[in-house]
Amino acid sequence: MPKYVYRFSEGDKDQKDLLGGKGANLAEMTRLGLPVPPGFTITTDACRAYLKDGQAPDELAVEVTTALRQVEEELGRELGAAHDPLLVSVRSGAKFSMPGMMETVLNIGLNDASVVGLAEASGDPRFAWDSYRRLIQMFGKTVLDVDGEHFSRALEAKKAERGVALDYELDVDALTELVGEYKTIVFEHAGIDFPQDPRAQLDLATEAVFRSWNTERAHIYRRREKIPHDLGTAVNICTMVFGNMGETSGTGVCFTRDPSTGRSGVYGDYLVNAQGEDVVAGIRNTLSLADLERLDKNSYDDLRAAMRKLETHYRDLCDIEFTIERGKLWLLQTRVGKRTAAAAFRVATQLVDERLITMDEALTRVTGDQLNQLMFPQFDADHSARAHDLLTRAMPASPGAAVGYIAFNNAEAVARAEAGESVVLVRRETNPDDLPGMVAAVGVLTARGGKTSHAAVVARGMGKTCVVGADELDVDAEAGTLRVHGREDLVLTSADVIAIDGQTGEVFLGDVPVTDSPVMTYLRRGLAEALDTAGDVDTRELVTSVDRLMRHADKVRRLEVRANADTPDDARHAIHRGAEGVGLCRTEHMFLGERKQFVQNLILAASDEERESALDALLPLQKDDFVQMFETMNGKPMTVRLIDPPLHEFLPDLTELSVKIAVDRVSGGADPADEKLLAVVRRQHEANPMLGLRGVRLLLSMPGLIELQVRAIANAAVERLRAGGDPRPEIMIPLVGSVRELQIARERAEAVLREVSEQSGYTLDFPIGCMIELPRAAVSADTIAEEADFFSFGTNDLTQTTWGFSRDDVEGTFFKIYLDEGVFGVSPFETIDERGVGRMVEIGVERSRTTKPSLKLGVCGEHGGDPESIDFFHRVGLTYVSCSPFRVPVARLEAGRAAIAFPPVDGVA
Repeated sequence: MPKYVYRFSEGDKDQKDLLGGKGANLAEMTRLGLPVPPGFTITTDACRAYLKDGQAPDELAVEVTTALRQVEEELGRELGAAHDPLLVSVRSGAKFSMPGMMETVLNIGLNDASVVGLAEASGDPRFAWDSYRRLIQMFGKTVLDVDGEHFSRALEAKKAERGVALDYELDVDALTELVGEYKTIVFEHAGIDFPQDPRAQLDLATEAVFRSWNTERAHIYRRREKIPHDLGTAVNICTMVFGNMGETSGTGVCFTRDPSTGRSGVYGDYLVNAQGEDVVAGIRNTLSLADLERLDKNSYDDLRAAMRKLETHYRDLCDIEFTIERGKLWLLQTRVGKRTAAAAFRVATQLVDERLITMDEALTRVTGDQLNQLMFPQFDADHSARAHDLLTRAMPASPGAAVGYIAFNNAEAVARAEAGESVVLVRRETNPDDLPGMVAAVGVLTARGGKTSHAAVVARGMGKTCVVGADELDVDAEAGTLRVHGREDLVLTSADVIAIDGQTGEVFLGDVPVTDSPVMTYLRRGLAEALDTAGDVDTRELVTSVDRLMRHADKVRRLEVRANADTPDDARHAIHRGAEGVGLCRTEHMFLGERKQFVQNLILAASDEERESALDALLPLQKDDFVQMFETMNGKPMTVRLIDPPLHEFLPDLTELSVKIAVDRVSGGADPADEKLLAVVRRQHEANPMLGLRGVRLLLSMPGLIELQVRAIANAAVERLRAGGDPRPEIMIPLVGSVRELQIARERAEAVLREVSEQSGYTLDFPIGCMIELPRAAVSADTIAEEADFFSFGTNDLTQTTWGFSRDDVEGTFFKIYLDEGVFGVSPFETIDERGVGRMVEIGVERSRTTKPSLKLGVCGEHGGDPESIDFFHRVGLTYVSCSPFRVPVARLEAGRAAIAFPPVDGVA
């Protein structure tokens, strides 16, 4: 029988799979002797059982009763008792932090009787009735699915009626009236009375947490973050401590280091006389921890000691939620804190310098996705030219530059983003329901909240630019307007573009020019120039941190990193970013544009003379292309893929040409050349050209095509050798499925290389290999390897042929359905499908190396730049990955991380 309930004193931080992140960390803090209110955690096993059967396991109620009574005995109070009642909070807690999960329900156990007991025990009736109205509001919205706006409108009306501006200015009579109004709202919109039985409140809230695992917003977040859908969530039941018991109480969230910049220091938000959700909801602008030190020095000192202890124990930046109840500090949660990409790199190297972690560990604390965020452009540092466009300056919560049209709600943000527009989501404050809009937007701007508000935390986790606490802005989502205090003549709507700076907190009207980020300057031009142009100490530290971690990744990685580059410009960009060669140079790009006519002449050739003439016209053009590429890649390998696409890409569209000729015939006669071309187009037309005459099939079917390209490569190499260069081409045959195909292609290529060698006096012994992009090629790799000097897995086509669908046709049709229904966790064209496509790669690796143990194996599909896929390619033993030039630094970093995460076993990688 599984155990479904664990007291906080029973678990530890390594049980996140069972207890979820919150539960595991509450247990760990309890073990460390920190002040954690007593409580217990309901496991993820219970959630999975509930979701499977539609009801909680019978044993769960018994285990909850046992754990609850142990807490009651420890504290000498009973849940919901009429005198001095025990109250608890109910919180979700999955293994991974998920903003899409259920919001916390506080004050479970309050009812019409216990609220009087709480008032007597606390000596503060106002506090008791404020706690009760909060419970009904949270319970109604979160557990009973009542629209939260009903409660908000009632609260605002009550404040207006009493002539007050803030919630805590309402007196006990107003709060008592509000409780009655809230109960009426629950009955009218949920169809039931607010539950008076404390245990019923607890059980209903627990089941609501279980159900929240499958909400749309939870699914959206899991898909985005690639979190498995079958983990389930734990439920944490924690004794209530109260931050809303007067001026000596409060609540806050703090970080052991700045999660936005990584700067060491004291960072957090604090609210006097408030409960925890007031901070993260962003409905009140907060005080700093420096203010807490001034208000309550003893609690501040206790908090600082706890922060240091937790950071030392976890050896990382920690995020801590706390409450002060009448001068007594309580810790409600800790976790390894979410941080911006810049903070991740800076904190990692800071911890190395403080001797808390090693450089290997530091490399595991950053990701390729974070590096990717740091590479995107930022606003031009010269703000003076656009100072007149400055709307406001608020709190920077997640750095970067975001420019887009204003979107006031989720639907608008999603629809406009799908239409190809960039939008900035503008809200008074965000809540978990805003997740779809935050995903769609390029940035988020809120009028309320601090660095630990919902908007800030979620945006940092997503790598989205975010500015919060812009209290000079009046956001009216219903009217679709944005106004700025002091500028009454200015009314912004969805037709206006704004720009937000997540580094400074500035908000500008209109489009703002951007420039390279400091990290991109470093990657392109080196450390010295990046430091010379860095504007401040934080930026210099960031660049230095990136440099240290990149150099360590290059030191430890086993995978080589190459780039997919078809032009000298692409190749130069790749080299600047650290590419060790070109893993894919696509020759078909050399046949497009004005040269397309020469290819058509080759296709239309009716005699050997016409064919030779077409080939002779193409040869010098392609040779010159290769000369430039070899000059750029001097001394580095360059894998040249011979022409791959089907013939139809070089011919006119059948329908368009047929219509043109039909019109010409009616109007006086069609051009004989067009008539001849139409006959060829009809003859070559294929129902599914991507599975037709292309790749090696085309090379073997069209006389002279292999020889043309190999001769262009060889002649270009000779020219570079004569100029003192060091060309290192590798010839790759595409779409091979049979060893005989490769054998024929190789024989023809080698014949040309021998001929050019004899004519030039240079020995041209270039490696000849093939792409593995068909399942048959993977499963017969042992025989194909007999004729190959290297393999390169073309994972784009291998994904298409393994799944049996055409990417161009399916991504716009059923892919969204497959993602929504969980057939795909993520598109198999973004991250390697390990069980299917990945298995094909594994088979190809295993079988090819039974023939040639040292065979060089690479990958040149888009997956070569995807962090998760790179981990997989490292594990299966590839030699190199090749990706777009922009992704080269990401691949370098991820290859280093993979080497640390998956070290060689008995000397075998």
